[in-house]
Amino acid sequence: MDHDDVLALFDDRLRRNAPPDPGTRIERDGAVVRQVGREHSWNGVVWSGLDEAGADVAIAAQVRHFAELGLEFEWKTYSHDHPADLGARLLAAGFTPEPDEALMIARIADLPTGVVLPEGVRLVPVTDPAGVDLLMEAHEQAFGVEHPGLRARMLDQLGHGTGTVVAVVAMAGDRPVSGARMELIPGTGFAGLWGGGTAPDWRGRGIYRALVAHRARLAADLGYEYLQVDASDQSRPILQRLGFARLSTTTAYVRGVG
Repeated sequence: MDHDDVLALFDDRLRRNAPPDPGTRIERDGAVVRQVGREHSWNGVVWSGLDEAGADVAIAAQVRHFAELGLEFEWKTYSHDHPADLGARLLAAGFTPEPDEALMIARIADLPTGVVLPEGVRLVPVTDPAGVDLLMEAHEQAFGVEHPGLRARMLDQLGHGTGTVVAVVAMAGDRPVSGARMELIPGTGFAGLWGGGTAPDWRGRGIYRALVAHRARLAADLGYEYLQVDASDQSRPILQRLGFARLSTTTAYVRGVG
């Protein structure tokens, strides 16, 4: 896999020409591409091609736009974005940064797709509101916080029936101990892996690797070529061992309403 070529594909297909999530729209404002939807949708800037002269004006324009809509939004930056001080400019404009994550990408053909689970654990697909509840319970155990916005988005995506979101829960008996999602992006060759958190007492037993393999196999069967992950420091070493490469660093900058 040529890292520079794949990063260029990622920027072109998933950022500059990003398709909208179900129930949202993509808008272009000069050198800024943003997604806009309802309050529980992911709202934010997916790509920008700014220079030093115009960056502050463009940032202020996005702040005004989302404030008029009454929406919190996120400006998703990457370490290869321009200008080099984009993050500092966003901080000066009142944004709050979230923790850095590694943009990791792998060619699906290079990944293991055999699913090996601990004894007593089974995978259950999320297809209805009850399954979404199990997924949210798994995430709360893994990350220690509730995700009401994610729950609303999942229900919305299931309701649209587009089939572009696949979610699964790892069950130990009646207890959801891990959960993960995959967003399929038709026409791009890319699928994104999200979630993948495991309850602390079940970590280190291979569930995360099994969830990656499960989703890789599904994506391969559907003809996708690449998997993309925004990886935390905890998951990055596992993904590297599986065959993912770190191509950039991503930081989300969040701006509240007003």
